[in-house]
Amino acid sequence: MSTLSVPPPSCLRKPLVVPQRHMFGPGPSNVPPRILEAGAKPVIGHMHPEIFEIMNDIKSGIQYVFQTRNRMTLAVSGTGHTAMECAIFNSVEPGESVLAAVNGIWGERAADMAERIGARVNTLVAPPGGYLTNSEIEKALSKHRPVVLFLAHGESSTGVLHPLDGIGELCHKYNCLLLVDSVASLGGAPLYMDQQGIDILYTGSQKVLNAPPGTAPISFSERACQKVFNRRTKPVSFFLDLNWLANYWGCDEKPSRMYHHTGPVTAFYSLRESLAVLSEEGLENSWKRHQNAAEHFYAGLEKLGLKLFVKEKHARLPTVTTIVAPHGYDWKEVTSYIMKTHNLEISGGLGPSVGLVLRVGLMGCNSSTEKVDMVLAALKDALEHCHRSKV
Repeated sequence: MSTLSVPPPSCLRKPLVVPQRHMFGPGPSNVPPRILEAGAKPVIGHMHPEIFEIMNDIKSGIQYVFQTRNRMTLAVSGTGHTAMECAIFNSVEPGESVLAAVNGIWGERAADMAERIGARVNTLVAPPGGYLTNSEIEKALSKHRPVVLFLAHGESSTGVLHPLDGIGELCHKYNCLLLVDSVASLGGAPLYMDQQGIDILYTGSQKVLNAPPGTAPISFSERACQKVFNRRTKPVSFFLDLNWLANYWGCDEKPSRMYHHTGPVTAFYSLRESLAVLSEEGLENSWKRHQNAAEHFYAGLEKLGLKLFVKEKHARLPTVTTIVAPHGYDWKEVTSYIMKTHNLEISGGLGPSVGLVLRVGLMGCNSSTEKVDMVLAALKDALEHCHRSKV
């Protein structure tokens, strides 16, 4: 007689079925066959020399796409949220002042994370669909004297591409580190870590890079490292402690690497291949392609009578477009109809934009005029067939 009280689940006797789907939400994006094939290569040990070589390739790729020569460059095992916590947990100590620029949900999340570790958090809130001026930022820096300023470059909840020029210089004037979230913008809009004075920059694997979710590139400037490695207290997270991560990724110039955690080796394969794809195309070509696809989309939306949520052209995020929710329609019905009829994902708002917008992601391999036309056709069909209130 069996001693088990819980039987094998019948659902696991069925074969795994995953549908093919057009992923035009704010992420994850579709993964091209080349990157999927890379992730299917054989598993080897996370401390094997071949893995260290792959990790070194990843570091070089991140330095290229971030446009940085920072020694402290690596990929965190986890999604963009993991990199956000890695950045905050290492650079901020309890009782220190943090300033979060809020132009959507990611500023709100950063503020929450900093509060959880005992930081004194202040927020600087941009208007919906807008951004903060450098003078507003300098005024807040002067008032609150934070050790870190958080700013989302590509705010996927509102579709805002926040200007960065001059902000790093302002932060350094007030002895503050500039921490930038580029999860939704990296590879799709111009970004220069060293040139723009960014001290900590991170992104995710699942957007323009077109890799599966699960790895998050991050880089720390020498100024940031001075702060991180001269802490009075240990970071609250062992898993995200940069002292350990730096050694595992070979960033600390020590002769050998110590075991810290079991790295997701197949995810490393995919990330390495995605960085190779972007490197082969070239950053400037990728930026131009994403901008051209976005402008083609804007023109098509105007023909459909739809309006853009972000009014200022230069502040529109090319990778994630926010469309004002069409009057008289239930946005949930629109997105559901498009999914059911066209097997295509677009999404509603997130955080402060819930109920206000539809969000369409045009990232990596999904950023082309052909793919844009597919989305426009689906939107046109939905507007013709979904219920429209006359009120």
